[in-house]
Amino acid sequence: MGFFDIFAIASSGMRAQRIRMNVITSNLANAYTTRTPEGGPYRRKDVVFASKMIDGSSNLFEIIFKSIISQKEPVGVYVVDIVEDKKPFKMVYDPGHPDANKNGYVAYPNIDVVEEMINLISASRSFEANVTAFNSAKDMVLKTLDLGRV
Repeated sequence: MGFFDIFAIASSGMRAQRIRMNVITSNLANAYTTRTPEGGPYRRKDVVFASKMIDGSSNLFEIIFKSIISQKEPVGVYVVDIVEDKKPFKMVYDPGHPDANKNGYVAYPNIDVVEEMINLISASRSFEANVTAFNSAKDMVLKTLDLGRV
C-alpha cells in the first residue's frame, strides 16, 4: 500500500457514508408514507457495503486512472446494493384513514425513527472520521514537502 492510497481510501469511505446518509434521510422522510407508486406503504431501505483491496499500486494517479477506465471504485469501501428491509409493516388501528383496510387497520412503514436517527449519527461520525484521516494525510504530505525546501 502506497502512502497516497489513504486519499483514495478515505474518499471512498466519505462517498459510501454520503450514500448511506441519503438513504437514511429518505427513510426518515417517508416514515409515515402509507401509499407509494408500487402500492402499499414505503419499505425501509438499507445500504450494503463491501471492501475492496488495494491492487498493489502505490501511484495515486494510476489508481485514479484505473478507476476512471473501469468505472469502479479504486480502493476502500463501496456500496454494493441498497436493499429493502423485509420486516413487517406496523399495523395501526385508524378506521378514518383513507388507506385503512376493512378491519380499520392502516399499514405504516417498517421504520423506527429513533433507530434511523442513531444510524444517521453513526453515518455522520464515520464521514467525519474519513474527513479527518484525509486531512491528516494531506497535512503529512505538506509537512514532507516543507522538509524538502530546507
